[in-house]
Amino acid sequence: MTHILIAGDHFVTPGLFRAALDRELPETESPRYTELTLPWPHEPFGDVASVHEASGTVDETIAALDGVDIAVTQMAPFTEEVFAASPALRFIGVCRGGPVNVDLEAATAAGVLVTFAPGRNAQAAAEFTIGLILAAMRGIPMTDAALKQGDWRGDHYAWENVGGELGGATVGLVGYGAIGRIVARILRAFGAHVLAFDPYADPAALVSDGVATVELDDLLRRSSVVSLHARLTSETRHLIDRRALDLMPEGAVLVNSARGGLLDYAPLPELLRSGRLGGLALDVYDVEPPPADWPLFSAPNVVVSPHLAGATRQTAMRAADIVAGDVADFVAGRTPEHLANPAVLERLRPGVAR
Repeated sequence: MTHILIAGDHFVTPGLFRAALDRELPETESPRYTELTLPWPHEPFGDVASVHEASGTVDETIAALDGVDIAVTQMAPFTEEVFAASPALRFIGVCRGGPVNVDLEAATAAGVLVTFAPGRNAQAAAEFTIGLILAAMRGIPMTDAALKQGDWRGDHYAWENVGGELGGATVGLVGYGAIGRIVARILRAFGAHVLAFDPYADPAALVSDGVATVELDDLLRRSSVVSLHARLTSETRHLIDRRALDLMPEGAVLVNSARGGLLDYAPLPELLRSGRLGGLALDVYDVEPPPADWPLFSAPNVVVSPHLAGATRQTAMRAADIVAGDVADFVAGRTPEHLANPAVLERLRPGVAR
């Protein structure tokens, strides 16, 4: 009998995982389930031993994996120590865009297949990004907060304060993956002109989407709104630094709902106070949560949210469904669709699908 650990949390709950697995697995399978509920998001995720953005502890993960063949999770830490202590484990399904909570090198050495859930939150994150853009361009949160304090900000109708429109604006997207494509489609519906910088994007997709591909410096110079959608790598860390920020037009708006490390935050307060940067909207930070005395909290025209771009019920259900589909492939002897470590196929433990 297959033994499955469901290591859920308070977003992708054990119940969502189990319902998805019950739909995907054949009735004849009848797996045994062990359930674990991790504290995220009621407690922030963070580094756990050698892995990142994890929740829970190595010890509780090891204890829950006793006799387990298959594990599904969003946040549980899977380190070299976990693999060494879990000889029965053959498959891990991680329901997020990248399995950063899994030591892939250790998983591959142990012969454990790891899958992930690309695009699970693309629609949610794209819609949230549009909300951030509009909020920053039109000063919506700032006037909302002022009015609730009894301050009628009619001065936002003054020429020097009034916001702009997306219709006819040029918006630059730094990164053009699943989220960037949806953002572009929505922006074009508003009537915006969309530019994209992404050396790895499919040129045919950009052409069919009506999006012009340009170099980064050109994008920054031409865009009244710049939105970040790139993955964080050693190549993209601080991609938008002081030099890049200085290329943007006077009064431009910058949005980051991707990863905090893409942006150098140090120059931003000065640029906002001088009006050189017209607005800033952030859902991600270099330190999460940022400290209470973070300089951007007192800078003007800043919209912030606590890393919520992907937080919809549809995202949670979709994430569980994607992982359950890969589990079903694995159990049926097929190679799962969303493999993070295909090299493991060369050194599989007995019984693992080829």
